[in-house]
Formats: sequence, structure tokens, C-alpha cells
Amino acid sequence: MIEEYLETLQETGCTPNTLNTYRMKLTQLYQYLPEDKRIRPGTLTQWQDDLLDAGYAPSSVNVSTAAANGLIIYCGHRELQTERPLKCDPTIQPELTRNEYLRLLSTAKLLEKEQVYLLIKVLGSMGLALCDLPQLTVQAVQDGKIRISSAILHIPGCLQEELLDYIHRKGLTSGPVFVTKMGKPIRRTSVTAMIQRLCRDAQVPCDKATPRCLRKLYQTTQASIQENVVLLVEQAYDRLLEKEQLTIGWK
Repeated sequence: MIEEYLETLQETGCTPNTLNTYRMKLTQLYQYLPEDKRIRPGTLTQWQDDLLDAGYAPSSVNVSTAAANGLIIYCGHRELQTERPLKCDPTIQPELTRNEYLRLLSTAKLLEKEQVYLLIKVLGSMGLALCDLPQLTVQAVQDGKIRISSAILHIPGCLQEELLDYIHRKGLTSGPVFVTKMGKPIRRTSVTAMIQRLCRDAQVPCDKATPRCLRKLYQTTQASIQENVVLLVEQAYDRLLEKEQLTIGWK
């Protein structure tokens, strides 16, 4: 159904970049839906809220909404679309570069601040929202995946190995991985403060050293990789057609 809708958009002159973006957003919506994959009244509004809670910018959520509304209208169910565009903050959210991210990690390692090193790595390499940090438990690390709301996040193997070693040395047997000296889950404000204390030594602007910027770095990196994959698939398909054309083309 998604591909049929995108083909219709292509016939009306929609650019390849927009088609790729819509395909990504609609696939994300499909994965978000419950097992029956049905859209009901209020589904898109709830999706908007969940995207915002997950750290997506209002402008990005509006693109997702536009893609979903277009598909719903195409399917003849205008009553299920949402009419709630989000107001976008005119201020530009600073973006953490990958080099700055690596400087934060190397500085934390140099100063032997293992906990903040792992916090930065979890937020920057998994796309985990700060509010979901307590869900990163000893059991989740052992399983190699973390369950958050309706999604399951994979823990990269290299990060899992470091976390398991940390858990072993800290003597943790259950519960959240990141806790205070008293054994209580670390507070969100404490996580941000720990990361920002590294800024001067890492030579990274303080407004970039935030959990939200770390999560945005993950999302930007993933989007870039997905765009490259789509391009490689298109190029491979073009080469296949050209090869066939050489053997059975009309001319």
C-alpha cells in the first residue's frame, strides 16, 4: 500500500528525495502500529506525541504527519488524518558532530570517568531517550536488547561488552545499570550535568553536550546510512537492467 501511494506521488512529479523521506516515515509508522496494523481515530495524534517524547524535532514530526495524512487520504479515509500541525521553534537546535562526540568519549576515558563515558556512548550510539535510561537494566544488557514502549532497541556488540564488564566490576546483579552510590537510578539532571562537565576539557560547546544532541547525532547518522543504502540499491538495480538490456534489448 505504501509503495502504491509513493508511485502515485512519483507520477505527479514528486522528487526522489521526498519519496525516500516519505518511505522512511511511513515505514516508521507501520512499525509503530499495533499487531493488526490498523490506523484508528486518534492514532496519528498519539504518534505525534510519542515522536516528540522520543526527542524528534517538531519540524521532523510535521514531515511524518504529512506523509501519513497523504497515505490516509489516498486510501479514502480522510476522517482518520490529524489536523494538528506542530509549531516549530525558530531557534536552531545545535548539532553535535561526530568528531565532537568522539572527543567527549576520549576525554572521559583520559580522565578515567567510566560512568559518564558509558552514558555518552549509550545515548549517542543507541538512540536511547534519557527518559528510557532506567530501562537499560542488567538483564537487558545480558539479552543484548532493551524494550521501550512498543519498540526494541539493539545494543551494539562492542557496547554490550563494555557494559557487561562494567556491571561485573560494579557487582550489579539486577535493576538499572546506571545508579548512584546509594544504589538508586541516576537522575536525568545528573546525567546532563556529568556530560557538560566534560565540555571544557573536550573543547565541545556546552549547548551541544546534552542527551538530546547525542540522540540527534544517532538519528542523523542512521538517516545518512539509510540514504546511502537506498542509493546503492538503486545503482545495483540500474546495473542489473543495463546488463539485461545488453543481452535482450530491442536494439
